[in-house]
Amino acid sequence: MATTAASQSSVIPPLRRATPELRRLAEQVFTRAAGAPLVAGNAVRILRDADEHYPAWLEAIAGARHSVLFENYIIANDAVGREFVATLAERARTGVVVRLIYDWMGALGVGTGNLLQPLIDAGGIVRCFNRPRLDSPFGWLTRDHRKMVAVDGIVGYVTGICVSSKWQGNPARGLEPWRDTGIEVRGPAVADIQRAFAQTWAAAAADDEDALDVNVADNPAKAGDVLVRVLASQPTTAGMYRLDQMIAAMARDTLWLTDAYFVGVTPYVQALRAAAKDGVDVRLLVPGTSDLPMLAQLSRSGYRTLLEAGIRVFEWNGAMLHAKTAVADCRWARVGSTNLNIASWISNYELDVAIEDEGVARRMQDMYEEDLGNATEIVLSERRRVTPSARPRRQAAGSAGRAARAAAGALRIGNTVGAALSNRRTLGRAESGLMSGVALTFFALAVVAVMAPRVITLPLALLAVWIATTLLVRAWRARNRGEENRRSEKGDTDT
Repeated sequence: MATTAASQSSVIPPLRRATPELRRLAEQVFTRAAGAPLVAGNAVRILRDADEHYPAWLEAIAGARHSVLFENYIIANDAVGREFVATLAERARTGVVVRLIYDWMGALGVGTGNLLQPLIDAGGIVRCFNRPRLDSPFGWLTRDHRKMVAVDGIVGYVTGICVSSKWQGNPARGLEPWRDTGIEVRGPAVADIQRAFAQTWAAAAADDEDALDVNVADNPAKAGDVLVRVLASQPTTAGMYRLDQMIAAMARDTLWLTDAYFVGVTPYVQALRAAAKDGVDVRLLVPGTSDLPMLAQLSRSGYRTLLEAGIRVFEWNGAMLHAKTAVADCRWARVGSTNLNIASWISNYELDVAIEDEGVARRMQDMYEEDLGNATEIVLSERRRVTPSARPRRQAAGSAGRAARAAAGALRIGNTVGAALSNRRTLGRAESGLMSGVALTFFALAVVAVMAPRVITLPLALLAVWIATTLLVRAWRARNRGEENRRSEKGDTDT
């Protein structure tokens, strides 16, 4: 039966210290895999939940003298959002350069457009990331899922928290605050956080819009002795995916993960299983109550594979757990926006910070153990059945990460159906319900196709026309650009 984490012993084995040669090799591997250098001379403060994040952000913004760079997936038109916009607008009116990016998908249903008008009127510049376009039928799958703030090149914040009252909860309605984690960074690494903002600022620009007009300091002052790596992942690069796999492969004693929307792909799950079988204490903390119940069920369908390898799985007992963190060997930690699923790893713009410091890692580990005190461990029963926690409370699904969660859910369905059709692995009891649902869906589509074929064929025909038109337009534009380049080169040669 399920047991609470508080009743379990959390004895940490003595750490097996890596040699200097191994550390140098690890630094080289991490740098090449993630495409991000290790930066020394920083001070790092861990921030827990909205009650610590929002006051710190507002204080830093209110004290800005030169620039504020603000990027978030969701900026909701509620009490929290209005307070941030008012503070940003006040700074813009004094001449501070205020630049803000929000995601089009994240803004659906939360009133972001109207909310930001006072900031625009005050002189701030706002860009919306990746609105749907007729010439890019599937471009909407790429989202800006980053959450960051950088002020004057002095202080930066990287987190999983969005700007919404949802993260504060509502005691009057019995809604608890969401559990989330982020960090404050001071020192040279803030420049890399600014550069990460410049990436998405350029990606969100129209053809006639200017580049970021904020100078990044070449030699920022040291603020401490913490080593930091800013992981600014972009679509199709898979840098964060490679790094997560390497951390799983190189962990020697402990690897404790927290994730809001875990849907493990087979290579990553195998890396975790291999670590656990090699004696590493691997733990995974996920929501017990998700803002997307369907995804929670998909995540649970993968528990058996983890548990059979000795990986300990825990479900959070409070409101939504939205944090994305990792801590390994009490030396390495990661905090940011990347979830452990294919959408975050491959499709989205994400931003995380990896920290190589025993003090910070120890505080992250202590926080993890505190969280386990409010979690229920999931175990295999004597009959080898996965015993879940209490039935999750249903909550209205928010817009946070809709595209990412939909893609992750599709991946889980595809993996299960593919395994069933190819007979390449034994499927568990938890996957039987998913397969039954998919089977019934196909039966329903077959009935519709027979009874009303136009319901199926007409949308497919329209989609085919859309894609064909898009390809022809792009081919025509590419041809014209090629002709212009050829004429330009010929003119240069004649001259």
